[in-house]
Amino acid sequence: MSAYRNGEISHWMRASRAANGRTGSSDRRSGGLPEAMQDLVIVGGGLTGLWTAYHAAVERPGAKITVLEAKEVGYGASGRNGGWLSALVPGNRAVYAKAARKRGKDGAAAVTSFQREMDGAIDDTLRILQEEGIQADQHRGGHLRVATTPAALKRLELTHAADLAAGYRPEDLELLDADAVKKRVAIAPALGGLLTRTTACVDPAKLTHGLAEAVEAKGVRILENTRVTRIAPGAVTTTRGTVSAATVLTCLEAYSGAVDSEARGLGKREIIPVNSSMIVTNQLPEQIWERIGWQGRECLGDAAHTFVYAQRTADDRIAIGGRGTPYAFNSRTPGQGRVDARTVRTLSERIRLFFPGLQFTVEHAWRGAIGVTRDWCAGITFDPATGIGVARGFAGHGVTATHLAARTLLDRAAGRDTALTRLPWNDHDSGRWEPEPLRWLGVHAMYRLFGVADRWEESRHSQNTSLIARFGSRLAGLSE
Repeated sequence: MSAYRNGEISHWMRASRAANGRTGSSDRRSGGLPEAMQDLVIVGGGLTGLWTAYHAAVERPGAKITVLEAKEVGYGASGRNGGWLSALVPGNRAVYAKAARKRGKDGAAAVTSFQREMDGAIDDTLRILQEEGIQADQHRGGHLRVATTPAALKRLELTHAADLAAGYRPEDLELLDADAVKKRVAIAPALGGLLTRTTACVDPAKLTHGLAEAVEAKGVRILENTRVTRIAPGAVTTTRGTVSAATVLTCLEAYSGAVDSEARGLGKREIIPVNSSMIVTNQLPEQIWERIGWQGRECLGDAAHTFVYAQRTADDRIAIGGRGTPYAFNSRTPGQGRVDARTVRTLSERIRLFFPGLQFTVEHAWRGAIGVTRDWCAGITFDPATGIGVARGFAGHGVTATHLAARTLLDRAAGRDTALTRLPWNDHDSGRWEPEPLRWLGVHAMYRLFGVADRWEESRHSQNTSLIARFGSRLAGLSE
């Protein structure tokens, strides 16, 4: 395999910087910390933090709002992800329904409300991008999940029924046979697929950088290279000093464990960083795209247990990702995001499986970390006594969920009783991860089981989901 860029945050970040004439972090580090009491301090300069700042600034023009970022805007998952603006709920719908029933509410209705709000968050995101003039290569082509084995096809049929029961509109979902899939994207082993029409693809770094500029234009101050070390009521301690604030909202996701705080939702055993890796190919010539298709620029995934996610980029590359090496001992985060050669080969082989004979080179590989709770469900908390709120645990479904979480956090902080504050992720208790080395062993065992199950189903052309995968899903708490 020819040489490729490895790490350096991501292809998205590198390209977005180049488009803006930057070679590295921006100049948002300049100036000292605000001396006056801030109305709102947001910890974390990713999508959750930026959306929170955006909506707060729109709601309260002139308010003193500061965003504190340890590295640079988009350094975490917001600048490294697959760019799926999807309606996938961040968590297990059955777990949310059960939690709602424990509170005396209708579990099915709670999940349906959650799903409808996720749908609306896609619409709202695209509307704001248009209004603010943010060009993030956004395109609403849908989400196509492809089955390459009979067992995977059966899972998609069950997913279709479950999605309808959970609040998806019938007109937004369509089961496709093999021919219908291949008319959209010529995936050689496709047996069928499930199309979700609401999903859009974006360039995540362009989205994040564009949102940061829109936030600053509304008077919000963003301070990069300002690492927060402690959060306490009314005060945020950083490596550059302390900022006073009436309200502090923590939006650190996979990096939550790096901050000292008594706030619920933070800590190494409440949320862990699970790694996901990506590669991007060279720009492919038009004659190849004529053969492949993919003219609708659908977000593309498969129905394997160790699934991949992909998009055709605006400049005609294939960007594809998957879990690779999923977890580093003691919740270490990926730094600049270098990827091991085995994971790069695995993702390259998935492209070759989908498109036999395709000639391509890998130009860039990187990895990032998603925040995962013990039950894989996201949670929003706010304590009126301390003025501290937390959003965390999007588990890889955060591009849309960050927008919804931001609005929910602000409603919680304002003490409003709204449809958002009644969603089942509010004050959701996910439990705690096991101590090391048990959690390292558990996470790696789960992915090993899923890998074995995929090989079993593929080699035997199995009609039913492997018992090994069912056991792995129950072990991880992923079964619905």
